[in-house]
Amino acid sequence: MVGIVKSFALDGLKGFPVEVEVDLNSGLPKYDLVGLPDKAIKESKERVQSAIKNSAFMFPIKKITINLAPANIQKEGAGFDLAIAISILVSSGQIKSRRYKDFVILGELSLDGKLRSITGLLPMIISAKEMGQTKFIIPRINEKEASFVSGITAYAFDSLIDVVDFLNEESECEPIAIQTWKPADVDASEDFSRVRGQYQAKRAMEIAVAGGHNILMVGPPGSGKTMLAKCVPGILPDLTFEEALEITKIHSVSGVLDLNQGVVTKRPFRTPHHTSTVIALTGGGAKANPGEISLAHNGVLFLDELPEYPRHSLETLRQPLEDGVVTIARAQRTVTYPANFILVASMNPCPCGNYGSKEAVCTCTPSAVSKYLGKLSGPLLDRIDIKIDVGRVKFIDLTQETNEEPSSAVKERVNKARKIQLERFKGEGVFCNAKMSSKQIKKYCVLDDECKQILESAFEKFKMSARGYTRILKVARTIADLEGAPNIKPEHIAEAIGLRTIEKITL
Repeated sequence: MVGIVKSFALDGLKGFPVEVEVDLNSGLPKYDLVGLPDKAIKESKERVQSAIKNSAFMFPIKKITINLAPANIQKEGAGFDLAIAISILVSSGQIKSRRYKDFVILGELSLDGKLRSITGLLPMIISAKEMGQTKFIIPRINEKEASFVSGITAYAFDSLIDVVDFLNEESECEPIAIQTWKPADVDASEDFSRVRGQYQAKRAMEIAVAGGHNILMVGPPGSGKTMLAKCVPGILPDLTFEEALEITKIHSVSGVLDLNQGVVTKRPFRTPHHTSTVIALTGGGAKANPGEISLAHNGVLFLDELPEYPRHSLETLRQPLEDGVVTIARAQRTVTYPANFILVASMNPCPCGNYGSKEAVCTCTPSAVSKYLGKLSGPLLDRIDIKIDVGRVKFIDLTQETNEEPSSAVKERVNKARKIQLERFKGEGVFCNAKMSSKQIKKYCVLDDECKQILESAFEKFKMSARGYTRILKVARTIADLEGAPNIKPEHIAEAIGLRTIEKITL
């Protein structure tokens, strides 16, 4: 008898169905596993055999052939253990009911028959649901991850024995209750109320977050650039359930998801070290796993001391900053991951940090300054919407007893601006001004003659590119949204231009 059990595998963030076929024949005992399995699946032989025996079932002493169909697609991970074990028990007649045919079965087995968690469960369940599969058997430890997907019936178990008793209809189990998702309160490490002075920088950060714009802060050491960046989580707009599912898929595949929560409840804020490799930033490796820029999807990627990163690592950001996705091509697979993030970066104007300062003397040689700034290419800087000068904090700002505006007040304005943008782009696949297409810019960024004159003058003076022109329009649209203005005004254009031009970045 051939036992056929339904399971699922992943290709990037997309799941595809896999049928686990087991055939038992008389002859010398042998265990063959085919269907392009990776090493983790090949090692399932020992796990499955021990789990079956230690669960008081009989492991058949026969020639066992296991096929993972379709046989022309590479499969990865230990998530087929449970499906293989069930298929063997079906083939050997130890599971007599045909109830197993209704379920997609996922899970890893320990040697004693306990079920362990698997990575990528949420994207597999969502893909299976889209293909018409609505019943699942999963490990208990993954139940929170499945509990936020409506329209499915999932059963969670602790061990192989529990699963077999359920499939044999010797016991019943309540399906996982579907939960209602709600965003968590963000506990930011810093608050704008603790940042003294730096009013222009705080204003620029508010505009960047409100419209989803990339921002670069340039200033001497100790001016508060890192502190300002750490305030960003406290002003990020509220996370929607659809965005949360997108983030959770990536985190689930990467194995960084908190299984106690099941679904991400706040926007990610990723801060990779400047020694991070290209693969760590963009993703890759033998299995083409997501990198930091994908883990920051729908959130923030903070790169502190930007020129300290290797130039070839920084250049890999150009495509994701433009397209919102990153494509990883390897010998055996090509995977596209979403990478729609806000880039928040900071840097000193030179290695010593005093280049261009009126208060301190720069000790760097011209060649050292040129080499330092040369790590940032023109095309990369052109993709950064806002570039601001963060000067030294004045003594009076540090000692003056004033009530600075808290992050909660800034977030309220950001949420209002984002709500305007969500209404504006409803049904167009865009959620913020920074992602507007050329067609949408023409539609939503209409300028009067005075605005055109100001923009033309700046375009010629600063030798702007076409990309720089469109990004100024996007920032101006965000400034208008923060004011609740239906049209872009001259003052909005002027502020957007001022937020993009810094004399200190001279390459």
